[in-house]
Amino acid sequence: MKKMLKVLGIIILVIIVLVVLQIIKNVVDSYKPYLEDDYYKEFKTSSALEEKYSKMGNFEVSQLDYKVNDIGKISIWYPSELEKENKQYPMIILVNASNTRARNYKPYFKHLASWGFIVVGNDDPQAGSAEKSSKMLDYMLNIDKNSVLYNKIDKDNLGIIGHSQGGAGAIRAVTEFENGKYYKTIFTGSATYQTLAMSMGWNYDASKINIPYFMTAGTGSSDDSGAEDINQEFGGVAPLKSLIETYNKMSNNVLKVRARVVGAEHGDMLARTDSYMTAWMLYNLQGNEEAGQVFLGDNAEILTNSNWQDVVKNK
Repeated sequence: MKKMLKVLGIIILVIIVLVVLQIIKNVVDSYKPYLEDDYYKEFKTSSALEEKYSKMGNFEVSQLDYKVNDIGKISIWYPSELEKENKQYPMIILVNASNTRARNYKPYFKHLASWGFIVVGNDDPQAGSAEKSSKMLDYMLNIDKNSVLYNKIDKDNLGIIGHSQGGAGAIRAVTEFENGKYYKTIFTGSATYQTLAMSMGWNYDASKINIPYFMTAGTGSSDDSGAEDINQEFGGVAPLKSLIETYNKMSNNVLKVRARVVGAEHGDMLARTDSYMTAWMLYNLQGNEEAGQVFLGDNAEILTNSNWQDVVKNK
């Protein structure tokens, strides 16, 4: 009997040790970046503008954090010159994918800020409801006068970005909250399709989107399983049918573009869409006409770029 109890005690101890080790691993993994510092150097394209905007911009970048009640840590990247220049900068809110945090995106934030944006994120690992993203926008729009960012945010040029669960969250931030009216444009990478989002509690209505929207997904099976009926079986995270549905629900009165990245799986989308996401924000928030050439007109670069397919746009 004693021997049996001893063996049972050892088994329980081993289980406890394994659980503790897994918890430690999860904590360590939660701090790991999802992109290398120079991830953009590995990007390959033969299209001139995609090549240009995949690189770092001309602005040196600084970063700061705030701890805010009901939100947690807010992380902000911005052009360093902001601290001395008497001008305002467009701001972009980023909504996290599942189980990710701003700290996992540091190189991504830095890249975007180097093109002249204030870029803001938080450490909410389940951001699909957009509640914390909405509160974060309120905080930034009413930032304390003692902050280096006080009166430096161009409130007429605000954008929002979301990947995966965060894509659903970005749509909800624009359409389901009072302060969503302040956003001027939206980009999503593999936004969780509506039926799946609804089952997870992140339901959204794409027909409510009335600002320029660039929606993307990958052609890989993790984004598109090939399911015949995506409302009855799992279609992947962001099947083509969902992009078509979202695009068609939107008004034609605003610029809208849908496109898929050739050969990209769900986990590739952050890096693979980075360049054209940057171009989208440059055009819509800074009025950069060159960046607009990626999307506008019959000769838009995206139409002939071999990295992209299933491109449909209305302008």
